[in-house]
Amino acid sequence: MTLDRWLSRIPIDSPSAFMKQVPTIIGFAIAAVIAAVPNGVPVTNGPLFIAGIALVAVATVLALVVPWGRLHPEWAVVIPVLSLFAVGLLRLGTGSAASPFAVLTLLPFVWIATEAGRINILIAALGTFVVLIAPIVVDGVGHTAGDVVRAFFSPVIYLIVAIVINEIAHRMRIQLAAAREASEQQQQLLAQAVQAQDELVLNEARLKTANRLIQSIWNAVTEQSVIGTDLDGLIDVWNPGAEKMFGITEKEVLDAKHRIVDFHLDSELSDRLQDMDARFTTVASTDEFSALVDTVRAGSADVRDWTYVRPDGKRVSVQVAATPRLDENGHRVGFIFVATDMTQAREFARLKDEFVGLISHELRTPLSSILGYLELMRDDEESPLSEEQQQYLSVAERNAHRLLRLVGDLLFTAQVESGRFPLDLKDVELGGVVSASVESARPVAANSGVTLVGDVPESPVELRADPLRLGQAVDNLISNAVKFTPSGGTVTVSLRCEGEQAVIAVTDTGIGIPAVELSQLSQRFFRASTATRNAVPGVGLGLSITKAIVTAHGGRLDIASEEGVGTSISIVLPVETPRPVVDAIPRAEVAP
Repeated sequence: MTLDRWLSRIPIDSPSAFMKQVPTIIGFAIAAVIAAVPNGVPVTNGPLFIAGIALVAVATVLALVVPWGRLHPEWAVVIPVLSLFAVGLLRLGTGSAASPFAVLTLLPFVWIATEAGRINILIAALGTFVVLIAPIVVDGVGHTAGDVVRAFFSPVIYLIVAIVINEIAHRMRIQLAAAREASEQQQQLLAQAVQAQDELVLNEARLKTANRLIQSIWNAVTEQSVIGTDLDGLIDVWNPGAEKMFGITEKEVLDAKHRIVDFHLDSELSDRLQDMDARFTTVASTDEFSALVDTVRAGSADVRDWTYVRPDGKRVSVQVAATPRLDENGHRVGFIFVATDMTQAREFARLKDEFVGLISHELRTPLSSILGYLELMRDDEESPLSEEQQQYLSVAERNAHRLLRLVGDLLFTAQVESGRFPLDLKDVELGGVVSASVESARPVAANSGVTLVGDVPESPVELRADPLRLGQAVDNLISNAVKFTPSGGTVTVSLRCEGEQAVIAVTDTGIGIPAVELSQLSQRFFRASTATRNAVPGVGLGLSITKAIVTAHGGRLDIASEEGVGTSISIVLPVETPRPVVDAIPRAEVAP
């Protein structure tokens, strides 16, 4: 068996105790050799000599086989104590007090003194005292006074030495523990530094990739101008879209230190400032830049139509979305203005409105003629129609009236899009308008199996308004509610006063509208997905007309709906209605 294989069998928990025992083993081996050689140290008591050798052998075996690492550290002192007693036996067996092997006492003594704990000082001192006093006790007589003095004086010296050794060992253990802890912390810091370095390299690569992506996107945005400013409106960001829109490069803009108001119409900024001063009368706005960012400063994004002025004097109609620029701490450091050129879109809308208006005018004349001739045929007494012909005539007449109403709606929406349509304001009792609309819709509701409930207060609700247009708005809401409510459902029309506002609410138990579509309901020709899915007839003009009428009266339209539950639409009107919009279109052209 090789030495390496033999050492591999040593339990991993005991090498520390065994290694501390090695010096004692070597010392005893040398003593045994000296005692065995001729003319060496004579063995005066063979049994005690052998007992000492045997005891140190037992201590060595215990150092090897006992798992001291699993026991309390204080138990390990058993090995040097046994070795110390073995030295005493060896000394008694080789001349007692005259034995030259008393020096071996230092080996287990130092081991005991270096162990943690102050109790080991006493153990080392007492053990040494026992070893040194043993010859005097065993021999009894034949010792000089000097031997006795040494036997008692030496342990005191050993005690002092044990105190010094224990303290030095204690301090060394503290320093070793601190060094080990510092080493572990250093290893942890090194590992963290390596990890941080790896993450830094990875983040740097990601940052470069993100920067390239952002730069690519930034260069690709050529259809919208993106202009960034500081808190005072000085331009510091100018994208390729802005270069295309204004015909001026970023370098030219930044070198000239342009402010964004330099590219706006002064008249529009002045009008906006006047509107702000009218709403906030406590502070007059003098900074033109405030006209662009007052809403953003209040914490909301602002989308508004403006007119940009190019350096060559050309004007560009744009829709601008203004938002704040934030730093890494979330503090506002400037503003971003994203503008979309609306010139073509507005021209297209104008042409579309002109086309709708033209078609409406062109259709009204033949439809009126058709209705006139249908009425003549119905009233012709010389050639009366049969009952079947009368039925056919009624269908044609009903559909002609339907087309005429549709043409009127188209013409009205064209007037709304142009920004002007006539209002004939007068003192109106709103309860009468609502009641009339409810009574007009009762036959249709009854035919559809829908219960129509009117809730109008007895006290009059008066305001200045156009009764014809308000009636048209209420009719549209009730008609929609009945159409979108299945048989057996209920439509409730109520009128109430809330402070200085009158509220007309039309609530149904119909099919409802998806929440994502509520914001689009007032757009022309828009129809909710629930309407198309359930094949409810209509063209999507009713709500847009209603909203235009309500807005012209200075009110608003509130819509709440839940799919499968029902819809509630409220007309909110101020008691004091603003002056009517200027009539730019002949009243005779407005369809009833």
